[in-house]
Amino acid sequence: MSLAESVQEYVARQPRLAWRRRLLRAFIRTLGFRVLWKVDVTGTEFIPDGGPTIIMMNHISLIDPVLCMGAVTNRFVIPMTKVENTRNPFIRPFVLWWGAYSVNRGEIDRKALMNSIELVKNDQLILIAPEGTRQKHGLAEAKEGLAYVATKADAVIVPTGISGAMEWAEEMRRLRRPRINVNFGRPFKFKTGGRARVPREELAAMSHEAMYQLALAVRDPALRGIYSDTSRATTDYLEFVNV
Repeated sequence: MSLAESVQEYVARQPRLAWRRRLLRAFIRTLGFRVLWKVDVTGTEFIPDGGPTIIMMNHISLIDPVLCMGAVTNRFVIPMTKVENTRNPFIRPFVLWWGAYSVNRGEIDRKALMNSIELVKNDQLILIAPEGTRQKHGLAEAKEGLAYVATKADAVIVPTGISGAMEWAEEMRRLRRPRINVNFGRPFKFKTGGRARVPREELAAMSHEAMYQLALAVRDPALRGIYSDTSRATTDYLEFVNV
């Protein structure tokens, strides 16, 4: 998304990006999934074919968004990417061609939040890493951005656990194909009681419960971090949905 482009213009442009995304997804699945990496995708039956949806992803490596973009085939994943990637000469062409939108990390980026909300309200599927940045030691406490967007847009959330991607570059340097799993977990929505505004303490509680669902979706227990004890998971603010 260009800096001069408004939220409404960006949302309206989504259908015109379909042919580019179709080509790039085929490229990811052919070169990435079949040549560079051994990718096992599970749980695709949990991804809705349409409607407001958020992929909630754990973030352990540079290629995590690419893995999700290739793993989902019934619709297109629209990733949020850090603004630094739009300045990287190697990553920038891919980001622009796919039509990702950027976020300024370390601050409240209202434009990125509005993009997320409006995309989801217009029945798009977006990708958010709730922790905000890569976590080398497993899941960490989530920021409230995902819960805020999801409650504003009444979105279905699909927890998506990635395992095996942490050392992908090192494995490739050793001429070995890393074995990676992308697992889509049971989808849910947050219970808001029809309220347009949810108090911050409830957003925090929602985020906490959602992170346990993400932990359950991560196949490698070593990557579950502070949410490793899944017996403590509660669902007071969650409503599971059938797709």
